Amino acid sequence: MPTKTLRIPTPDGQADAFAAFPDRGERHPGVLMYADGFGIRPVVREMALELAGHGYYVLVPNFFYRNGPAPVIELPEHIGEKERPALIAQLMPLIEAHTTERILSDAHAYLGFLAAQPEVGAGPVGVTGYCIGGLLATHTAAAHPTQVAALAAFHAPVGAAGPDAFAAITAQVHFGHAEDDLTPQVLGELNQALDAAKVDYTSEIYPGTAHGFTMSDTDVFDPAGLQRHWDRLLPLLDRTLRNG
Repeated sequence: MPTKTLRIPTPDGQADAFAAFPDRGERHPGVLMYADGFGIRPVVREMALELAGHGYYVLVPNFFYRNGPAPVIELPEHIGEKERPALIAQLMPLIEAHTTERILSDAHAYLGFLAAQPEVGAGPVGVTGYCIGGLLATHTAAAHPTQVAALAAFHAPVGAAGPDAFAAITAQVHFGHAEDDLTPQVLGELNQALDAAKVDYTSEIYPGTAHGFTMSDTDVFDPAGLQRHWDRLLPLLDRTLRNG
């Protein structure tokens, strides 16, 4: 399956990115995929390839490009309990500096670049993200309601987007939460906010999962949680990007 390493022009420079798409000489629906805070690495490329195999052009930008190309910090092959605190300590200043203003400026550049690729068909796109990437995906969908028809976020702090962002979303939405990310009470409050904003959504806690459960290079990886994620994501993209 074809892959590309790309550079996306933005107002603040060039964002390095990874793309995967089917090798059929056709145009395909576009999907913007935001990685988790650890960024673009082999497991994220594998997930992009998996999604591309279902008939999508998948673009994964390095949203920390202002701090250098991915990976912006040195990562071990496996992120375990011992390694995690030091890695998070390195990433937190980058996350805190990634303001909503930056998120929205970048999202505009990413979506414009995605739409301009010769392998991407006309029509709406999907946006998906993991951990902090899920928050970025939510802001992207809110800022581009005419372009984004599908939004999915997994083990992500989506509540931080706030009611104004929810009110702007016209995409169909799925939020898949880790069991240790929020309590059933907090889930209920989040879902009430989505109801109030009249969002077409599903939002659920994936049983037995911990934050980061989709990522197979971490000690919190949960194969059943990852499969549940595909079982929710693929039908969402199929009904919104293929059937109008």
